[in-house]
Amino acid sequence: MNRLFKTSLLVAAMLPAIAVAAPVAGDREVTLGGAGSSDKDFDDTVLSVQGSWGTYLDEASMWGVRQTVNARDSEGESVQFDGSTRVFYDYHFGSGNTRPFVGVSVGGIYGEEVDETFMGGPEVGIKYWVQDKTFITAMAEYQFLFKSGSDARDRYDDGAFFYSVGIGYNY
Repeated sequence: MNRLFKTSLLVAAMLPAIAVAAPVAGDREVTLGGAGSSDKDFDDTVLSVQGSWGTYLDEASMWGVRQTVNARDSEGESVQFDGSTRVFYDYHFGSGNTRPFVGVSVGGIYGEEVDETFMGGPEVGIKYWVQDKTFITAMAEYQFLFKSGSDARDRYDDGAFFYSVGIGYNY
């Protein structure tokens, strides 16, 4: 009886460590995030929604598609929409509840008030699993715009940073 009690206690103590299983090859992932900004008088407001779908190639590597939609509401003008669609590859470090990642993405930007062009750049972020399949994520992207491969080399220094926070689910 004493042995059964000790074994049960040991299993119960290990349960929190087992509860968050790292994704494996073939697992899929969806994320949803958002952002917004306004000037001090709320005359110019931008709302942004970002989502992604990806699949793990192994425990650390994943590729996927990321979509962003932005809506800008300026005083005296109709709401303007733009968006971007990009393919990404991310490499995750570690195997616990917290997993930082680095990656790269390339795609296009389009919309009513932007020049339709290609975009690409590196990204870095972190995922924290709060439950077995559910996590929160934060990411920073450096994106630069280009029309051709040779243009990409010239435009890399003219990029901008984009930040996002969201939730995700593995299935």
